[in-house]
Amino acid sequence: MLDVRRMQVLRAVVTTGSITAAATNLGYTPSAVSQQITALERQAGLALLERVGRGVRPTHAGRVLTEHAARIADRITEAETAIADLREGRAGRLRVRYFSTAGAALLPPAVAAFRAEHPDVRLELRLVDPGDPIAEVAEGRADVALAVVTRLDHDRYPDVHLEPLFDEPYAAVLPAGHPLADREVLDLAELAGERWVDSVPEPGACKDAVLAACAAAGFTPDFVVDAADFPTAQGFVAAGLGVSVIPDLGLGVVNPGVVVRRLRHPEPTRTVCTAVRPGAVGTPAVASLLDALRAVVAPS
Repeated sequence: MLDVRRMQVLRAVVTTGSITAAATNLGYTPSAVSQQITALERQAGLALLERVGRGVRPTHAGRVLTEHAARIADRITEAETAIADLREGRAGRLRVRYFSTAGAALLPPAVAAFRAEHPDVRLELRLVDPGDPIAEVAEGRADVALAVVTRLDHDRYPDVHLEPLFDEPYAAVLPAGHPLADREVLDLAELAGERWVDSVPEPGACKDAVLAACAAAGFTPDFVVDAADFPTAQGFVAAGLGVSVIPDLGLGVVNPGVVVRRLRHPEPTRTVCTAVRPGAVGTPAVASLLDALRAVVAPS
């Protein structure tokens, strides 16, 4: 295999036309340059230089290797520039995964702020819902994810950097004419005897947060309807088919046929986290996106 460093020594000799001049430019001794050329000729199996007067010129094989050495040097320069751009957050690609309500409420303003600071970084934004956005990061298909997590996820994904972004409460959603609708705050246990519309029928952290809170309040909810999403759940509630609990991000548009009330004792909450691929932690682009997300959820 040809040695790339020796090829660059050959290029220096051919460019200057002299072993002595090349040695001066490279900071080597002439003897060291000659040894490098001799070793490269052994690797190539061909003579690379021939003497002309007090200097040298390349053989045909020497010219071929010199041309390749120049292209290699250009590629190395391009690679160094690309790495410097990535290091400074000037270019590259950032792959982001998210769940639906985060995509609707959190990502748009955060991405707008990010683009103002890093206009050359290409963002790949992809919804993972239903599904696990953290798995996309853990398996190398994404750099950053927004996800709802439980303590178990820290054990399940030990190599992924998980950072809590905020705790999001669930609120009670009742038909407008419900007997509890005139109350501003409800104890969760007051919903124990109700029929429930399940706003998060898929197993996972979102469903677990609801079930855990209900268990702490001493009951298991009686789900009579599985709704595919939060607006659909509100529609069933408005029709009087049951009550529901929905996280704040899912209440961006409230159905006119329902009322929303805070819950307590306990208040169900889910933890929204950022998940970052190990190799991306601390890079300028990732740090900037995380800062933008924190700014979106920061109290005003």
